[in-house]
Amino acid sequence: MDTGTTAFMLCCIIGLTLMIPGLALFYGGMVSVKSSTNMMMMTFGAVALVGVLWALFGFSMVFGTSYGGFVGDFTEFLGLKDLLETMTTVDGLPVSLFAVFQALFAAITVALISGAVADRMKFGAWMTFAALWAVLVYFPVAHWVFAFDGVVTENSVGGWIANKLGAVDFAGGTAVHINAGAAALAVAIVLGKSALFGQLRRPHNVPLTLLGAGMLWAGWYAFNGGSALSAGTSASMVMVTTFVATCAAVLAWISVEKIKDGHVTGVGAASGAIAGLVAITPACGAVTPVGAIILGAVAGAICVYAVGLKGRFGYDDSLDVVGVHLVGGLIGTLLIGFLASEGMPNGVNGLFYGGGIDLLWKQAVAAGAVMAYSFTVAFAIAFVLKKTMGIRISPDEEEQGIDAKFHRESSYEIQPA
Repeated sequence: MDTGTTAFMLCCIIGLTLMIPGLALFYGGMVSVKSSTNMMMMTFGAVALVGVLWALFGFSMVFGTSYGGFVGDFTEFLGLKDLLETMTTVDGLPVSLFAVFQALFAAITVALISGAVADRMKFGAWMTFAALWAVLVYFPVAHWVFAFDGVVTENSVGGWIANKLGAVDFAGGTAVHINAGAAALAVAIVLGKSALFGQLRRPHNVPLTLLGAGMLWAGWYAFNGGSALSAGTSASMVMVTTFVATCAAVLAWISVEKIKDGHVTGVGAASGAIAGLVAITPACGAVTPVGAIILGAVAGAICVYAVGLKGRFGYDDSLDVVGVHLVGGLIGTLLIGFLASEGMPNGVNGLFYGGGIDLLWKQAVAAGAVMAYSFTVAFAIAFVLKKTMGIRISPDEEEQGIDAKFHRESSYEIQPA
C-alpha cells in the first residue's frame, strides 16, 4: 500500500465533501429567498440518497465486470462486499477509499441537475427522479467512462468509452457535466416554465453564491487532482491546469458581460469560474497550462451566451445548468481534440500538436453518446413521474414559496427592531 497516495486521497475526499455545501450555497444564493432552503435541501437530499445506492449496488454497477461494455455486474460488489478482505489496492490505493472517492462523484453529479428545476419541483418528485436517474443513467455512463480494464481487480473488464473508443476524459467532462447538463435540459422541458420565466429574477444573496463558487473551486482541485489516483507529477500538473483555466474563464466571462451588458456582476464572476472548472475537467490531464488558458477563455466567453439560449428556445433552466455544464462540458471535451499535448499526463496529441483528427472524432462520439443517452432516459423518467406522482408544485404553492409550504421553515428569521 502506498501510504503517501492514501493520505493524498483522504485529503481529496475531504475536498470533495466540501463541494456539497459549496454547491448548496452556490445554488441557494441564486434563487429567491422563498425557496433557498429547498434548493439547498435538493443538494443534500440527492447526495444522501445516491450515497446509499452507491454502497448497495452503484459501485458494482460502475466497476463490476462489464456486460458488453455497457454496465458492470451489479452483484459482484453488492453492498461493497469483499472490499476489506480480498481487494486491497488499486495502484497502491485501498479500493474502499477509491469507492468513497467515486461515490462523491456520483452524488455531486446528480445534485447538479437540481439547478434546472429550482422554485417549482416537488421535493419528493425530485428525490424519486434523482434515484432513478442515478441507477439508469449515471451508473451505466460512469461505467462507460471511468471503468478501465483492471482498475479494481486484475481481470476486470470495463466500459466501452474508456477501453474500446479510447476518448480522453480525465475527471468527468462526459460522465459528470455533459451527463448532468443533458438531463437538466430534459427535466426542465418536462417540468415546464416557472411563473416568472422571462422576467428578471435576481439572486437573493450574491455573497452566498460567491462563497459557494469559491468552495467549489477549492474542491475541484480534489475532483481533478484526485482523479490521478496518486500523489505525484500528474496530480500536480492537473491542479495547475485547473487553476489557470478557471482564472481565464472568469476574466473571459466578465469581459464579455461588460461588453454585452455594460456591467460586471458577482454572479457572472461565480458563473465564469464554474464554466472554467467544468471545461477543464475532462482536459486537465491533456492540455498544457497555455492550452488550459485558451480552453478556459473559450468556455468563459461562449457560456455567457449559452445561458441565454433558454430565452430563445423557451426551456426554463433556472440556474443555467445547461448553459454552463452541458455547453462547458462539450467545449472541454471537444477542445481536447485540438489542444491535447503528449507531454501531459494523458500522453496524446490533438490536431494542433500534429495528432490529426483521430482524437477529435473520438471525443465527439463520446460526448454525443452520453448526451443522447442521458437526455432520452431523463426525459422518459421525468415524463413518467409527471403522469403518475406529479412533479410540479401548484401555482399557489409557487407563489407562496417552497420553503414555507414543503419544509415549514424559512432561510432567514427577521426579527422586528
